[in-house]
Amino acid sequence: MNFPIRGAVYHNIQNMSEQELREMVNDSIQRGEEKLLPGLGVVFEVIWENSDDNSRKQMIHTLHEHLPREKAAPPVSPS
Repeated sequence: MNFPIRGAVYHNIQNMSEQELREMVNDSIQRGEEKLLPGLGVVFEVIWENSDDNSRKQMIHTLHEHLPREKAAPPVSPS
């Protein structure tokens, strides 16, 4: 099944105010539910595509410096 994630996320957030977007991002992160991660990926894609090179470098630096390596786990192979 091929579900159009980008279109669904765009549809769900298209009319949100800046405050509502902030709350949606915070809620998605605080809940920690794996099913919300694709939506955050779409949101990040929009941010990345609309950022200048210096902002992108800063985002990558922040990610590199603060990636929680102690939480890293190899993917589980399907049995």
